[in-house]
Amino acid sequence: MVSLATKNECKVSYITVSAELAGQRLDNFLLNHLKGLPRTRVYRIVRKGEVRVNKGRVKPSYRLEAEDIVRVPPIQDLVSDRKSTIPSLPHRLKDKLAQAILYEDDALLILNKPSGLAVHGGSGLNFGAIEALRVLRPDCPSLELVHRLDRDTSGCLMFAKRRSMLRALHEMLREGSIQKVYWALVQGAWKKSKIVTIPLLKNQLSSGERIVRASTEALGQSATTRFRPLQQYYDPIAEMPMTLMEAKPITGRTHQIRVHATESGFPIGGDPKYGNEAFNRYLSQAKIGRMSRLFLHAQRLTFTLPGTDKILTIEAPLDTELSQCMIHFRTFNASSD
Repeated sequence: MVSLATKNECKVSYITVSAELAGQRLDNFLLNHLKGLPRTRVYRIVRKGEVRVNKGRVKPSYRLEAEDIVRVPPIQDLVSDRKSTIPSLPHRLKDKLAQAILYEDDALLILNKPSGLAVHGGSGLNFGAIEALRVLRPDCPSLELVHRLDRDTSGCLMFAKRRSMLRALHEMLREGSIQKVYWALVQGAWKKSKIVTIPLLKNQLSSGERIVRASTEALGQSATTRFRPLQQYYDPIAEMPMTLMEAKPITGRTHQIRVHATESGFPIGGDPKYGNEAFNRYLSQAKIGRMSRLFLHAQRLTFTLPGTDKILTIEAPLDTELSQCMIHFRTFNASSD
């Protein structure tokens, strides 16, 4: 897949990009080539000009082309730095992710991503889902994220083992031929299906935190979500109505479902950014199971497996925290009927 101009690890390496790797971002290419190196370290060597493409400086987001020549600083130095700064992946996380694999073949892996796990490392995180899976699958040098989930969102997350699969799935995502279904518990009695079309605008706070706001068409990006109620719940003691909703994002904007739900008057439970504080406190009660996470779950993916006629439907079960919450709601609704 790559060719090295020198075998001496104490010297600069020159890697010729093959046609198979064309289109890959430079940062992802380096993360694959320099296994285990922190993402922050990769950005640093690119920013300092230690990594060059065709003798010129480029950004980490640069898309490689076939026959590009990538200059990589002495591998031995990078490996030494990596060993001294990167902790090993916790065995508990390894086991958890191994058990969370929903589907796998020779070109595709689908994970039931736990809430709280970022999709990739950076911003103070040593590793995310992609770095962890590269440890679990060292025989997959081209393993890449196909799409993203918010750190607090759980559920179906796709990884491509081959560039050909990555390109095919990206094309399907652009065409809208991959159906994504989310489950969300919202505050209030949402009784009718609704298509929400509200443009969204990303803002960056001084703390570095990303916030998304409803906007006008002139400023924001178009965003559309289809919502459908699945089950109504009501706590008569707390006088709290709730609805388990199905959400289908037609576009894929940051925090889209969360903002669209709130803008419709039905904030998602456990959402610290866009939710309702009183509803979040209610869900954190001991009798409900002390739910402390966002109740947003990528429950299902449906698509035609690239290169075949097989329609694949993958469902991700709710984690213990969400399932215990639902058991509680079903119990008090049944007793109050």
